[in-house]
Amino acid sequence: MLSTSGLGCYNILMDSPIHGVEPSAKVSGLFTTTHWSVVLAAGQSANVQASAALEQLCRTYWYPLYAYMRRGGYPPEDAADLTQGFFARLLREDFLSGVGPEKGRFRSYLLACLKHFLSDELDKAHAWKRGGQVQFLSLDREAAESRYWEEPASDLTPEKLYEQRWACVLLEQVMQRLEQDAAAAGKGAFFEALKPFLVGESHSVSYAELAVKLGVSEAALKMKAQRLRHRYQRLLREEIAHTVASPDEVEDEIRYLFRVLGG
Repeated sequence: MLSTSGLGCYNILMDSPIHGVEPSAKVSGLFTTTHWSVVLAAGQSANVQASAALEQLCRTYWYPLYAYMRRGGYPPEDAADLTQGFFARLLREDFLSGVGPEKGRFRSYLLACLKHFLSDELDKAHAWKRGGQVQFLSLDREAAESRYWEEPASDLTPEKLYEQRWACVLLEQVMQRLEQDAAAAGKGAFFEALKPFLVGESHSVSYAELAVKLGVSEAALKMKAQRLRHRYQRLLREEIAHTVASPDEVEDEIRYLFRVLGG
């Protein structure tokens, strides 16, 4: 089951012409600060900004890994400790040396690293807890477990659940950026008013009624909603571009995202 924002973002995607996205060539300029460039920078130097960016990546994507382990049978406490131990290892510079975009999509790379960690480093991961080692990240264990219990009872494999949660996190980030952009442009009120239409939530007012409330014509309001959808699609492409190795992979990743969210 998708989160409300994830489901709404999926609705926007399905309303797009495939669905109406721009050619891959137009996103080549987006490859300036990708997930891979952050990993490379953090692994090749003691750059404080790169290390902070990598830590933020870990904070962003740790829940999909936690959900993977919980679906794989790990108890809550072990899953949390293993996630902490895994990121402690990931944030070490020597672990990141030699890593590059040739490893493929970032989501696949991260899961492969976790699987290797679980097979070879299980005892060391538990030692982090027993030895009272410093925690690299402050992770909300209770919130993660509460979120996990909201996952539907399904036959999704740990790998499929991981990918679905990864997709939802990515889409939620896109919606947050859309909201921030609207606020920065002084259009936060329009965004909040139109968000139910964007995410497919049930709403008690029509475009016509909302237009009167906001003091614009119905046609103008619908145009604003359409522009928000187009902006959303552009931001989605940017976020996906950050997770793959080259612009040529963006189209395939978008299609894969559709399949993951479509179940």
